[in-house]
Amino acid sequence: MKTTPALLALCLFPLLASAAAVDAQRVPDAVPVAPRATDSAPAALSPFIATYDARNAGKPAGTASMRLAREPARWRVELDITGNRGVARLVQLDIDQETLFDERDGQYRPLSQSTVRKALFFGRKVHGTYDWGRREARWTGDIKEARRAPVVLREGDMSGLLINLAIVRDAAPGRTLHYRFVDGGRVRDHEYAVSTGTENVVVDGLSYDAMRVSRTNGGNDETIFWVARGVPTPVRILQRQDGEDAIDLQLTAYQGVQ
Repeated sequence: MKTTPALLALCLFPLLASAAAVDAQRVPDAVPVAPRATDSAPAALSPFIATYDARNAGKPAGTASMRLAREPARWRVELDITGNRGVARLVQLDIDQETLFDERDGQYRPLSQSTVRKALFFGRKVHGTYDWGRREARWTGDIKEARRAPVVLREGDMSGLLINLAIVRDAAPGRTLHYRFVDGGRVRDHEYAVSTGTENVVVDGLSYDAMRVSRTNGGNDETIFWVARGVPTPVRILQRQDGEDAIDLQLTAYQGVQ
């Protein structure tokens, strides 16, 4: 598995989770998506755990788990990727990423962010703090000197994990989504196009009626999400590099948490 920054930004992000706790399950078929304009409000955040099958260039690579947990006055979203098959197993790949955040005026506002990457003969830790009082973000740890400089924060800035949560929240047929990625000392504008209709997507033997959400300004690095109404996380996330499939995460189960 290729450990690129784009992979770390993939982070899985259920948003439409039911407020009620449910048993771990294989996810049922999603119902057709209605335009978001008819909705009174986006679904509220609700804790969950989701698991994914991870493939690299079409070959089995490992598993991924995503957690959204409630804490006093804030939330924590985590993504863990474990390479337990193929080459990823041989190099003992493990990637852990988390963002601590709160909700302010309907926006997900990052408070801190960390990434830990481990592999055979390799390790890297990075920690970031978003200081909204000073309107700046800083990162420390195993990071290039140029990325240690403070980043001026704007309203709406998010980490990679939070952008993924926002995509699930905001996706509606035909909509264009704009976000500013501020993560790991980097600042990038992200733009996504949501398909005007839905398409049939089969993952883990199950069929979903899902919207395709594609990043339109990523250059040779493409990221595509498939979001199904009523499913608390994207049913599939595909990263493509130079026109070739790279990382492919497919939902296998999810569980609501009290």
